Amino acid sequence: MITGSGVVIERDGRVALRTSDFTVPEAAITAVIGPNGSGKSTLLHAMTGLLPLTEGTLEVKGLEPEQARNDIAYVLQHMNVSPGTPMTVQEVVSMGRYSTLGVFRRARSADKEAVRDAMGLLRIEDLADRQVFRLSGGQRQRVFVAQALAQEHSLLLMDEPLTGLDIHSAQTIDHIIHEEPARGCSVVFTTHDLEEARAADHVILVNGYVVASGPPAEALSDQNLATAYGLGLLHPETRSSRGVIDDAHDTSHLHGGV
Repeated sequence: MITGSGVVIERDGRVALRTSDFTVPEAAITAVIGPNGSGKSTLLHAMTGLLPLTEGTLEVKGLEPEQARNDIAYVLQHMNVSPGTPMTVQEVVSMGRYSTLGVFRRARSADKEAVRDAMGLLRIEDLADRQVFRLSGGQRQRVFVAQALAQEHSLLLMDEPLTGLDIHSAQTIDHIIHEEPARGCSVVFTTHDLEEARAADHVILVNGYVVASGPPAEALSDQNLATAYGLGLLHPETRSSRGVIDDAHDTSHLHGGV
């Protein structure tokens, strides 16, 4: 689905991702994991074409990201809604169909059905007439995931979709992540959670560059985690696989980060 070769990305005048190679398999779940500031969101932005490459090549289904953008649904980490914005849940989800509306911008039966299906999957039908700014954080996140699902897409990108959510919203979105490949869609999401990454089909481990790209058992090996997080540098003789997992969850004391 995605191939990156020799990718270098600059943001705000600095190198945010050093020379990196990686792949994203088709109709599978890919987790992008690494410390804070490691380049996870930068990599996701580049996959959408929102960030240009400084060097290297990045192809989505054999095309440059900008050319494939209509086939990409993207859920940002923080979707701000100004208080008082008079948009209902149904209106926001319907925005996912804007790219396919006809010349008169009128929703067809297929558009309405896609919106209904997406709202059903995210369990927000009962919120259809609620104003989005009045929703809880978890409810609002489900609305924006539904908007992405309503869009015609074969690639779903999500920036930390489960962070800070109530358990109901987190379980609902996690279920969507693991159901999308059955519909032929590739999913890429960023996370800080090692267990979420282990549950994916493919992992891209990042810390200023792509440390590893491959199946979880290979990409998240003790050696790769030590490289990405600086684990076991003080007392390597006491580091165990379980200790690596625990340390990877607590990123407050980890070395590294770009």
